[in-house]
Amino acid sequence: MNLVLELLLFLATLLFSYLEAFVKLFVPVRRKSLSGELVLITGAGHGVGRATALEFAKRQSRLVLWDINKHGVEETAAECQKLGATVQSFVVDCSKREEIYSAADKVKKDIGDVTILVNNAGVITTAICNGRKLEIGFLLSHLYFLPSCSSSKFAAVGFHKALTEELSALGKDGIKTTCLCPVFINTGFVKNPTTRLGKILEIEEVVQALMEGIVTNQKMVFVPPQLNIALFTEMVFPERALNLLKKMTIPKFDAIIGHRSTQ
Repeated sequence: MNLVLELLLFLATLLFSYLEAFVKLFVPVRRKSLSGELVLITGAGHGVGRATALEFAKRQSRLVLWDINKHGVEETAAECQKLGATVQSFVVDCSKREEIYSAADKVKKDIGDVTILVNNAGVITTAICNGRKLEIGFLLSHLYFLPSCSSSKFAAVGFHKALTEELSALGKDGIKTTCLCPVFINTGFVKNPTTRLGKILEIEEVVQALMEGIVTNQKMVFVPPQLNIALFTEMVFPERALNLLKKMTIPKFDAIIGHRSTQ
């Protein structure tokens, strides 16, 4: 195909995509069933992971729950079983590659192929510099080789984008990916979190947004939804103004409850 025809195909595709997006504004979004799906959730012993497991249990999914905390993951499993779900729980440290591979092999051999994976496991970390706490970040289980800081969040988005594009290039259209991008969530890791600009999210609203994203095959889920405006500001605001804006959104808190500090 020559360049002119390829450009015409591109323009036709672009026009069709805009028309499709416009029509979807008025057509109810189709939601897929999660009944019978084998769902593996990391970090399922607490917070968002536990709430997500309960939502899948309500939808008659089969659950495989991982967490480093034995007591926590067993509590989650018991609550899900009360809702009628079939549940298997594992104690796994998702910061250790060998434990991830070992547990994954056991799940595949003993239970079956996972059809939905929720990468949720994380740990709150404070970075200390000159006696001051600088920031809080999540160490993501699928990025166990990264330091516990905000770069792991950026890397998670990049990982999701690259994975999605590779699946598309390979023609794996049946595999769907959803990336959750929330602001700070009150998961109990810190005491009395507050912020001067924006809001502190509660677990329930984040999980509801996540579940909606999964059942409707959304690529990106922003919580709150207006968070996607931040992507636009990154392109149009000068760096000095962005830095000031970011300082206004940094969460403050009274104390940290269970964490790992880095010097």
